[in-house]
Amino acid sequence: MIEEPRWALITGASSGIGAELARAFAARGYALALTARRHERLEGLGEEIRQAHGVPVEPIALDLGDREAPLDLHDMLRERGIAVHTLVNNAGFGLRGYFESLPHEKQLAMIDLNVTALTSLCRLMLPGMIERRQGGILNVASLAAFQAGPYMAVYYATKAFVLSLSEALHDEAKPHGVTVTALCPGPTESEFSDTAGLKDSRLFEAGVMSSAEVARAGIDGYEAGRAIVIPGTRNRAGALGSKFAPRSVSRRIAGLLQGMR
Repeated sequence: MIEEPRWALITGASSGIGAELARAFAARGYALALTARRHERLEGLGEEIRQAHGVPVEPIALDLGDREAPLDLHDMLRERGIAVHTLVNNAGFGLRGYFESLPHEKQLAMIDLNVTALTSLCRLMLPGMIERRQGGILNVASLAAFQAGPYMAVYYATKAFVLSLSEALHDEAKPHGVTVTALCPGPTESEFSDTAGLKDSRLFEAGVMSSAEVARAGIDGYEAGRAIVIPGTRNRAGALGSKFAPRSVSRRIAGLLQGMR
């Protein structure tokens, strides 16, 4: 009898943490369904992973910022006979600047991708996991989830949503043998920081983790059944400080670290 592969669906897989998550899951024997907007990047990554690990890889180019895309993705996977064992919600972006001057449409697009698409995919994939009593969800949140963030107000708010949702789903799904984990990285070397305009901020002066380090920590924590994973001692200390410091202090520090110069 041939054992069915465990499929991991990874969004935002074309670069950064998403690509490293794909490599790390493949190294652990998972088959991969990879989605992002950039088809050529996905195809290249898929071919690399097939050659390195010999696992099936299905690249699917989609823009999850489109409200219909999560359902389209769900239907595509079903048509291909892929039952998702692990959903990895990594797709997302941030913007740095004053709330009143950042483009209105881009801030709403951030909510659509970081919150709406993530929530939709959780809702579409979780029932099957519960029915099969296996697998789970790894949601990429952020250290930003633990406090308000002046100059990145909407981004911080979206990640607070992801963390709160993930914690709640962790407790709902656990009795069914399903794990939901929030991965909360701090500053990480990836394309995200370029897109967000963070490279010249104080946030990146104290050193960053690599995307590969973050990915490994996230998968280790998910496979251990943890609700929250914060990679890096410094980042864990920062999250702890946010918990006990007055909120006025936490948001002032966040503002200073990523403030406009």
